[in-house]
Amino acid sequence: MTHVIGVDLGGTKTAAGVVSPAGEVLMSETFPTLNRAGGEAILDATAALIAGLVERAADAGISVSGVGIGSAGVIDASSGAVLSATDAIHDWAGTELVSGLSSRLSLAPSMVRAVNDVHAHALGEAWLGAAAGSSSSLMVAFGTGVGGSFVLDGSPVLGHRFVGGHVGHFASPYAAFEGSPLPCVCGGSGHVEAIASGPALYEAFLRFGGSTLDAADSRGVFALATSATDGLDGGAGAAFADSRAAALRAIEVAAAAAGQAVGGLINILDPETVVISGGLADAGELWWKPMEFALRQELLAPLVSVPVVRATLGNTAAIVGAAKLVLK
Repeated sequence: MTHVIGVDLGGTKTAAGVVSPAGEVLMSETFPTLNRAGGEAILDATAALIAGLVERAADAGISVSGVGIGSAGVIDASSGAVLSATDAIHDWAGTELVSGLSSRLSLAPSMVRAVNDVHAHALGEAWLGAAAGSSSSLMVAFGTGVGGSFVLDGSPVLGHRFVGGHVGHFASPYAAFEGSPLPCVCGGSGHVEAIASGPALYEAFLRFGGSTLDAADSRGVFALATSATDGLDGGAGAAFADSRAAALRAIEVAAAAAGQAVGGLINILDPETVVISGGLADAGELWWKPMEFALRQELLAPLVSVPVVRATLGNTAAIVGAAKLVLK
């Protein structure tokens, strides 16, 4: 039986794998995305990556019939074009993703499919991951940004203009400081992403009095929050204790904002299963417990027992989900 290539094309790296009809990733490769080189250069590099995997598969006696792509940006799933994108990838908006790859790979356009990368991630989790067997699932990812996808009967809900899933860009009462809404990367203000993403958590740590000497990013904030204060005396000990208190407060606020946002989405969508993904979801109970507490506090009575689980497929989720676009 034929196999397909699944591609996870992000702003930092591009990963691809040969995926069986059962969803098993048999072989894979990863390389840095040429995010400053423009759309055509990225298509050339991605096509070369795919061609190399096709050749490796052929050497193993495996035929490849199609390619599914989960890509950064707003993707027109009908035409395969990138409708809009952030500056994480230079000159990505307007790129003809599907037609560009199909011509480079000599594949029929019907055998190349593309969606946004978070939709691909959610589709992978819905097919074989944490939401497997569910008729509907909501996945929300908290990492560098905040994104999500609602998968219904095996298909992500993309929206009329393919913008569905931008769950980081609605108002959060937590996204304010000293009475002013916090700026969001989308150009708006007061949004969920402005308080609940990894970079936003770090900015909150600094606002609450944390020091760049104690933590350089959100990972450092979590390390600081779980560190011991023994052995530090005097001014140094007091300063460290203040910074650690700022770390704990930033994590609590970011987690509460995340949970409240997901709870509101559950009230609107009533999914069978809720999947939480991303770097913050993997950071441990220090974030997870206040996030889930805030989520449960938000729910309407008939929804109080909705399953809320961590994603399970890790880095292969978007590859598997992208492959599913073609396998089905």
